[in-house]
Amino acid sequence: MRVPHRTPPVHRSLIPLRPLPRVAALATALALLPPLAGCGVLSSSDEEKRVVVGTSSAPSTLDPAASWDGSWELFRNIYQTLLNYPSGSSSPQPDAAESCRFTDLSNRVYTCELREGLTFSNGDTLDAKAVKHSLDRIRAIDVEGGPAGLLGSLDRVETKGERTVVFRLNKPDATFPFVLATPAMSIVDPKAYPKTKLREDGKVTGSGPYALESFKEDVRAELVRNDRYKGFADRKNDAVTIRYFQDSGAMIKALHREEIDATYRGLAAKDIVALESETGHEDLQLVEGSGTEVRYLAFDADHRWTSKPAVRRAIAQILDRGGIAHKIYRDTVDPLYSMVPRGLAGHTTAFFDVYGNPDAEAAERILTKAGIRKKVPLTFWYPTDRFGSVTGPEFEEIKRQLNASGLFEVTVEGRPWKEYAKGFRKGKYPAIGNSWFPDFPDAENFIAPFVGKQNVLGMPYESPEITDRLLPESRRETDRGAVVDQFERAQRILVDDARLLPLWQGKQYVAASEDIAGGERALDPSTIMQMWELHKKTSW
Repeated sequence: MRVPHRTPPVHRSLIPLRPLPRVAALATALALLPPLAGCGVLSSSDEEKRVVVGTSSAPSTLDPAASWDGSWELFRNIYQTLLNYPSGSSSPQPDAAESCRFTDLSNRVYTCELREGLTFSNGDTLDAKAVKHSLDRIRAIDVEGGPAGLLGSLDRVETKGERTVVFRLNKPDATFPFVLATPAMSIVDPKAYPKTKLREDGKVTGSGPYALESFKEDVRAELVRNDRYKGFADRKNDAVTIRYFQDSGAMIKALHREEIDATYRGLAAKDIVALESETGHEDLQLVEGSGTEVRYLAFDADHRWTSKPAVRRAIAQILDRGGIAHKIYRDTVDPLYSMVPRGLAGHTTAFFDVYGNPDAEAAERILTKAGIRKKVPLTFWYPTDRFGSVTGPEFEEIKRQLNASGLFEVTVEGRPWKEYAKGFRKGKYPAIGNSWFPDFPDAENFIAPFVGKQNVLGMPYESPEITDRLLPESRRETDRGAVVDQFERAQRILVDDARLLPLWQGKQYVAASEDIAGGERALDPSTIMQMWELHKKTSW
């Protein structure tokens, strides 16, 4: 059912603040780690240059081969990738590499030359063989729901001497440099990370700006300067403590008590609004910027009710995104009508163009036409400890909206992330809610990970037109602004299938003590915190 194009409603935040650049948990029980070789040893005066940061994004693992999730927040700071995003850049630039480029005319051979003299934090040599080992083991281990899905275009990795790495692709892929810049492609020490299994000793050997001095799961990570690091990061502090919180209120209290210096993920809407009002918060600063976090619903086509397109389309017809954004998130998020967020080439309002405003009568017609005349029983599942403390109220609101239509009998169930992720990847849940933080800032990364036999959800979603034609066409084009037609067509297919329903697009907020600088530069284009940008104003 198509309707004439209309402009969808957008809710804006209450008070525009200083902008950030536009720019992205979790299974290993770990004990405190011993100090690592190659780390800077802090004196009491150096402790003044330590920054303490709070977040709700606790890592699920310390091994990059196992992670396609929020563990990347930590990885970005303790491991190194061939390419990365210097502050202010929206395209990958060399980090462990000295240079990288396509060396053919068809975007199928990508060659990187490493910097001279690279070593890991323990002194072991970081050479071309280490890079090959790091990528080969991702595919050899092939963790379910892991980063092997990012390497679909990679045929093989070759080395030429100690510093040259050649990536031969099985098809043209102009997005491959973006893939290499993701923390999933972190370079690991072959002596410490087995090729065919995950590292299980709870330790880390990386070459990033910091070394992991100690780690206590779901509690804290202690980072110290890695004196052996060679890369672009200009570290403006000597050490970082990351504290993991499950509750926004507790994190804000810690900020007021000066137990932490800044927060970078997991602030609840009420806390953001309170900080914006400045009442009682004069000692804090709040930096707001556009974000690319996408909240969406996903449906498993193998279950009785969610296998029916009419059921999925009726849900799409009823959902009131503006109501969720305003009532639950206090306008700290914006309604979203396509899987590709605003700010990226290829963004559309496809769901609004087709379904318009929420309409229960139209939804009833969709169900009746499909022969469904009784209430549809359905359970929505969500993580209780991953995306902030208002995720539960959000899904209660979705339940309320659907049940108020008289067409559904919805219940909601929350589970801790590890149980939840294991459940949906095994097909236990017919309908789930998730957030997506992009691997890289390109429309491709909001479509490709969700389609195909192997995808990030573990729910096979076969769409031959997208996977066999539209995505391959877009990957031949290095000018990403020239592939809008392919992404617009892909999103029309997503609307027709209604397997994925976008709900809202997030904004990014960094709350910090007034003594902290660098928050406006700290998030990369995938909204991952680059800890080296934060510092105390009195320290530098």
